[in-house]
Amino acid sequence: MTLSSLSPEYTAIRNRTLELVEPLLDEDCCVQSMPETSPVKWHLGHVAWFFEAFVLRHYEKPFKPFHDAFLTMFSSYNATGQPHPDPKRGLFTRPSLLVTRDYCQNVSERMGRLLRESPEDKMLRMLVVLGLHHEQQHQELILADIKHLLSQSPLNPCYKPPQAPQSTSHPAAPPPLKWHHFDGGLVEIGYQGEGFSYDNESPRHKQYLQPYQLGSRLITNGEYLHFMETGGYDNPAVWLVEGWDWMKTNERNHPLYWRRNDGGWDEFTLSGPMSLNPSLPVIHISFYEADAFARWSDARLPSEVEWENAASQQKIEGCFADNNRFHPCSAGTIADAADNGELAQLYGDAWEWTQSSYSPYPGYNPAKANANEPMSQVWDEAVGEYNSRSMVNQYVLRGGSCAIPKARIRASFRNFLPASTCWQFSGIRLARDVT
Repeated sequence: MTLSSLSPEYTAIRNRTLELVEPLLDEDCCVQSMPETSPVKWHLGHVAWFFEAFVLRHYEKPFKPFHDAFLTMFSSYNATGQPHPDPKRGLFTRPSLLVTRDYCQNVSERMGRLLRESPEDKMLRMLVVLGLHHEQQHQELILADIKHLLSQSPLNPCYKPPQAPQSTSHPAAPPPLKWHHFDGGLVEIGYQGEGFSYDNESPRHKQYLQPYQLGSRLITNGEYLHFMETGGYDNPAVWLVEGWDWMKTNERNHPLYWRRNDGGWDEFTLSGPMSLNPSLPVIHISFYEADAFARWSDARLPSEVEWENAASQQKIEGCFADNNRFHPCSAGTIADAADNGELAQLYGDAWEWTQSSYSPYPGYNPAKANANEPMSQVWDEAVGEYNSRSMVNQYVLRGGSCAIPKARIRASFRNFLPASTCWQFSGIRLARDVT
């Protein structure tokens, strides 16, 4: 891939980011609904910041920042260089959204010139590709963060009306849950190939698996509702001790965006509140809730090795953000998946919690550049959000979701979140041992 060939990809990804922001009011873009989220305006500034801080600052001649303060306020790093979420981002009433858009446009124009005019440079190419994947990550975060924000309003605002062919109102009923058998044995996991991957996906290595089974599809709203109605949130025997404490402290007795109504339940979606449909996958589930449901079901969550071993045998197909639905599909819409012996909804729809703690693979080394290269320190700083400094107190999720672009997902992709996380598009696939 040459630098010039990256230019149309850069433009397409930036246009997609701006497209996701288009339905929002200016006021929607400036508010932070909880410390774990960020205002949409900050996301816009941040994706521009990445290219200005890690690319233009070192390759543009002469370099002149759009605004000196932006190199700090839109950074995801604190004063000591450590990645951090900033609960005060919602206090940045200035710059305005208009000026932030101008910042994105300015950086895009400068990047266009750089990609057209620069001689081939391996490190420059690597930094640009990393920045593109970074921006696609923030596209997913924009959707998750704005959903949480809009859910706080008594007006029940709609981010984007559902498109008729993709309506969540009358999906096909899912097939009964079945179990797919895997023999186990010595398997290989981890990234292989010449394309992009994060360093946490490497090295490719061998793992031994006992025979196991995976559920044929994701757990549905209807199945999770049965868990609730039979006392699942009142039964300490199915909860991890820490999960029980979390659930009681936060007074949680249903998934994040479920709301009681006179006749049952509604679910808040990016298309506004809708009647809870029992056929759709349950989403916005914490690790604690996923684990409790699995125990209640006399099953467990899969390990990430089990998940990747199964996923590597299937094509990457599913409900991704590319269809602009931004909500899972029913497994009943997936024709012939069971007949082909495939797992339904393995990719897309909802991130699938695994029982695996986020930790380095055997032989892992952070993706550091050659120390003799003049730009090695810049590369090491740019990948800081993805390496071993994040490998503590988090669990691995696999498969992508309805809020992520399909191009960003591969069998080896490892997402990672704290066990209490609910605002991401996360769901449940069951596993069990073969006895």
